[in-house]
Amino acid sequence: MELKDIIKRIDAVPITEQAVITQLKHVEDDEPYQVWTIDTGTARYILKEAKKDESETYRLILAELNGSCTPIIYQRISAEEKIYLLMEYVDGENLCKCNRKKLTLALNALISLQRKTWNNHSLAAYGYSFEKSLRSREHRGKYLNDMLLEEAYEKFMQMYPTVPRALCHDDLLPFNVIASDHRAVLIDWEYGGILPYPTAFARLIAHGEDTEDALFFMTPEDRTFAIDYYYDNFLKEMGITYPEWRNTLEYFLFYEYCEWVFVGNKHNTQNSAFYKKYFPIAKLQAQKIKILQDN
Repeated sequence: MELKDIIKRIDAVPITEQAVITQLKHVEDDEPYQVWTIDTGTARYILKEAKKDESETYRLILAELNGSCTPIIYQRISAEEKIYLLMEYVDGENLCKCNRKKLTLALNALISLQRKTWNNHSLAAYGYSFEKSLRSREHRGKYLNDMLLEEAYEKFMQMYPTVPRALCHDDLLPFNVIASDHRAVLIDWEYGGILPYPTAFARLIAHGEDTEDALFFMTPEDRTFAIDYYYDNFLKEMGITYPEWRNTLEYFLFYEYCEWVFVGNKHNTQNSAFYKKYFPIAKLQAQKIKILQDN
């Protein structure tokens, strides 16, 4: 079914033939993807082709939380075995060029969602479930091809099921946060579900670099601020000790650093810039984990 036919099915909000439709592009590679803005002249909306897990997360988890940290869904459209979500257009800037104000808003949004869902077993089967995430992580571990990385990854996999769970966005890269003056909204919930609590936080901070031309800019000071802010304003009240938090975070950061090692080994692209960048970072993090284990 063509896009114009999908738009004709929208009845939750007024869309005229004069509306301007623009397809969006990925931040990291400028390639178009199945998301469009609809500008009616008086309002803007987002239309997104969503996979089953994302649609389920919005319908069965996020809609129940009644918060301002995720986009409002106005209509769900099914067409030819595909699902389209008409949702709120969120005005603001992403977190790719991080500053303290935007970062604080993003952390507050994540904390709000996780506080409401801490160890909530009734939501565990919806969206991108723990079991699905576990299979994905088991798959990543098969392509590290390095003894030190494999040993650290085995320790991560042993820890992963033991960590308390809450709502996580398993792809919370900085471009999936939109911050305005008063709130931050977490978008693109394709990999959202009840997962071990550091999952979203670790992805948010793992790939920041202190160079102005980096895809994800984040200073070491802001990274340290985020680690402490998340603990002081959330984890402490959940009974997590600070040493426990820092120890657990090291494992989840290691998992993040292994992503491009996995990609390079699986697809035989070890000469890629991402592999050459992340392989030594992952090795250093694996060594840090080995020291933690020995102590």
